[in-house]
Amino acid sequence: MINILFIEHDGTKHHVEVKTGGSVMQAAVSNGVPGIDADCGGACSCATCHVYVSEEWRNKVGTMEPTEEAMLGLSTDRKDNSRLSCQISVTDELDGLVLTTPEFQF
Repeated sequence: MINILFIEHDGTKHHVEVKTGGSVMQAAVSNGVPGIDADCGGACSCATCHVYVSEEWRNKVGTMEPTEEAMLGLSTDRKDNSRLSCQISVTDELDGLVLTTPEFQF
């Protein structure tokens, strides 16, 4: 099992344990993590699964594709470590991943 820590914008922590496969967004939604709206269901056609990847994990979550880049362009609170959780695959290498949710999803 892979452990992922989601931290809400107010500091509330949610520890999630999931199997490999699927996306980080699916892991959040299936475990009731607040702050991940996932309006498009993971089709990378919105930015409502926006997360901030902790610095130590940025190189491990994979690279951003142009579609994700465009969708994140819709977010007013985008940062250098912003990603769409639907575009991050749950792999063994992500055991211990730490993500923070923005205050609002757009």
